[in-house]
Amino acid sequence: MIEKAPKVDIKISESNVFRNGIFESLSQSFSKIESEYLYWDKVKYLNKQINIITGKEDEIDTTELWQNVKFKRSLNRKLAFAFLKKEKETLGIKHTCYYNINDFLQQKLHYLDFNFGAGIQKEQLLNDIDKHRYLTNALMEESIFSSMIEGATTTRIKAKEMLRKGKKPSNKSEQMILNNYKTIQYISEHKDEDISIEKLFEIHRLVTENTLEAEHIGVFRNSNDVMVMNQITGEIVHTPPTFDELDELMKSFCDFFNNNPKNNFIHPIVKASILHFLIGYIHPFVDGNGRTARALFYWYLLKNGYWLTEYLSISRVILKTKTQYEKAYIYTEIDEMDVTYFIHYQVKVLIQAFEDLKSYIAKKRKEENKLSKYLKLPNINERQAQILYWIEEDSNRFFTVKEIETIFKITNQTARTDIEYLVEKGFLKKVSINNKSFNYWKGENFDTSFL
Repeated sequence: MIEKAPKVDIKISESNVFRNGIFESLSQSFSKIESEYLYWDKVKYLNKQINIITGKEDEIDTTELWQNVKFKRSLNRKLAFAFLKKEKETLGIKHTCYYNINDFLQQKLHYLDFNFGAGIQKEQLLNDIDKHRYLTNALMEESIFSSMIEGATTTRIKAKEMLRKGKKPSNKSEQMILNNYKTIQYISEHKDEDISIEKLFEIHRLVTENTLEAEHIGVFRNSNDVMVMNQITGEIVHTPPTFDELDELMKSFCDFFNNNPKNNFIHPIVKASILHFLIGYIHPFVDGNGRTARALFYWYLLKNGYWLTEYLSISRVILKTKTQYEKAYIYTEIDEMDVTYFIHYQVKVLIQAFEDLKSYIAKKRKEENKLSKYLKLPNINERQAQILYWIEEDSNRFFTVKEIETIFKITNQTARTDIEYLVEKGFLKKVSINNKSFNYWKGENFDTSFL
């Protein structure tokens, strides 16, 4: 369990941490604390480092340091979300969370704004055929890794083969991946629309279909026996709001998703992060809350013009940093619902996902140079050249018409025409599976044609 910070009085003026003219010596440490938005469990270990810097061993009390951090954060604190609940003719505010934007976070948000929106146009980053291939790959990657975060066990290769070839899931893990894939496709189709309770239920139905008891699919939980536990220690780390609050609480959530309060602009990436956190905090469903939260984060960014989100595998980064992901939730709750911890984490995830995409694109651009020998063949289009390249890379790989249709986002007839032409030329061979289905393997003329 994460150690709770000591209580401090943030109403006082700046603490005597700044006494004796040591502010400049401490500025580097404060910069580290704020740039990474550290919590007490990290800040307290800076005490020894600060004393070494200042040459005043035991001069700076760690609690004083934390008090100053909290004071500075309180100056810019803003209300992020509040649920108004009427009880006995009295209107009370519950489930509030706060955030603040410091200079370090503003700089990162500017970087994301520039690269996810107007700064780089699709045509500059991706050519026409790339867009289809990158998008298909991103949808698959996001579906796979979002499921793995929740415990799905399979390999990327096997999962992608299932999605490409349109195979039926053989176990719960594969069903989770297929569900996520369908969910992301649904969001892409509805990304310009507002959210509603009905659409929340539809998202939940999509992510949990055939993995959860029917009575729990697409409905809010109707009990309070749902708790968030540490998977290793079994310790309860979060108790969600009571089920009788969910109807009104989730209406407030939808209103928050669809509207910005007057005179209270919240940066879209910040707000998407808050929405993500709220689903995890409220825990409105018996299961599938994490997948629903990541889907809504994805939806809100697309709705607000961050088109590049569709090409990123955000969940792959989260899976690699799952401990930090979980701590970002805990830090927020134990530090007076300061959701800035979670915002900082999500911003880091988006930046890393963008860097991963750039690396992936650079790799694919190198591959494109190898396609040139296939494109020189008469009547061979870019899709067919790509298929031939894949065969060269893996002579044991085979294709189906459905897979080609999925990869390139083309009609079944176009996919069939492409692949049958390669069979006609002897580059591929057609192997019957049954009376209706065929697999397409490396053909007899392949090696003699390209050696």
